[in-house]
Amino acid sequence: MATLAAHDPIPTHWTEGVPSEDELAHIPGEGGWPLVGNTFKMLKDPHAFTRHMVETYGRVYKSKAFGGWNVALIGADANELVLFDKGKNFSSEQGWGPVLDQLFPRGLMLLDFDHHRADRRALSIAFKPGPMRHYSGSLNRGIAKKVEDWGEGRMEFYPAIKTLTLDLAADSFIGIEWGPEADKINTAFIDMVQASVAPVRKPLPFTQMKRGVDGRAFLVDFFTRETRRRRAEGGGQDMFSQFATAEYDDGSLMPVDEVVDHMNFLMMAAHDTITSSATSLIWLLAKHPEWQEKLRQEVESVTGGVGSDGKPRDLAYEDMGKLELTEMAFKEALRMVPPVPSMPRRALREFEFGGYRIPAGTHVGINQYFVHHDEEHWDKPFDFDPMRFTPDKVKARHKYAWVPFGGGAHMCLGLHFAYMQVKILMAQLLPRYEIRLEQEPDWQPWPIPKPKDGLKISLKAR
Repeated sequence: MATLAAHDPIPTHWTEGVPSEDELAHIPGEGGWPLVGNTFKMLKDPHAFTRHMVETYGRVYKSKAFGGWNVALIGADANELVLFDKGKNFSSEQGWGPVLDQLFPRGLMLLDFDHHRADRRALSIAFKPGPMRHYSGSLNRGIAKKVEDWGEGRMEFYPAIKTLTLDLAADSFIGIEWGPEADKINTAFIDMVQASVAPVRKPLPFTQMKRGVDGRAFLVDFFTRETRRRRAEGGGQDMFSQFATAEYDDGSLMPVDEVVDHMNFLMMAAHDTITSSATSLIWLLAKHPEWQEKLRQEVESVTGGVGSDGKPRDLAYEDMGKLELTEMAFKEALRMVPPVPSMPRRALREFEFGGYRIPAGTHVGINQYFVHHDEEHWDKPFDFDPMRFTPDKVKARHKYAWVPFGGGAHMCLGLHFAYMQVKILMAQLLPRYEIRLEQEPDWQPWPIPKPKDGLKISLKAR
């Protein structure tokens, strides 16, 4: 399995065998403007662009953007084909790599097949019941303190929850106290995430990519030293310590540099996606106070609500599964605003879909957002309705019509951690405050959705 360091050139197997324009001529679509193709159209409004292309060309179409041709495969069947990937035909490494390679090489999402399976199995120890119970304690403490500090009044929720998730990562993920060291880690991490979508892709002086590459160098040094220390002294219950001592099936330890890369990537994957999805849930609950009240009543019935000290009681790890309505509301928020709206892959062999032959080497993509709003699977898809996720309705629906966490071998490893974090947030927030929407936000749809105004809400003490 080829690997990639931050300074390496793009591997030749990522660029060899790209189909020519003639080989894609039978697939409908459009190339857009000279040189830039459809890049700016897609960036301006990716959801409107996808709707236009589907209405014009159908559910298999080609588009030229970001320097090359891509074939879009739209629909739940397409999601199943690509994500379940029974024939091991779709490379995640070669799909995501050109975007993330300089900053998050060898992350779990950038591995394929046997290498991916071996590393995923080793890392899964961090999400077993013992460590998860430990994380729940850290999350209850950290979220309770921050939510209390927010206090009554107006606020911008997105930057507040972004700060909170970074602070929680220092505690639950890395196992260090909040303070100057955590601040340095957070700054380096933010620089890396912002650089991953920077238009200038070389680390030239004073560019965002340079700050990102420097941030990666800082974190690689920190995590390398910490991995060795924790192995020598014995790990703790935090996620990083679990990764540092992870073993393969044969009992061997994961190489230190791979532990470091996995830690960097999983912090990115967890932080930005949970920030987006928690924000979309708060937005929808503020817009729908009747559902906010239903979740509040459920939380209070499970935790006992506010204690004798006037503060909400913690949500016990054993009680996570009892918040059924809360989970359904979160799933509906993930449907309406999936934190990863689309997903790239590269076809390793020729295949057929939707009546079209797709050549080997083609860059392909699925579109979760479109399928999450597809009337073929969802009645009134732009309405907020958590009851879509009752067990009977889930069972009756196409399994791949709802894929905010991906699917198949690359299903998000931390999805239960995400559910836990959001449930604890609701348990600490709803008994304490009523949430009111101050201004309907305009959403930045890509690469990870966020409200352009920060989501202006007000909190009123209950």
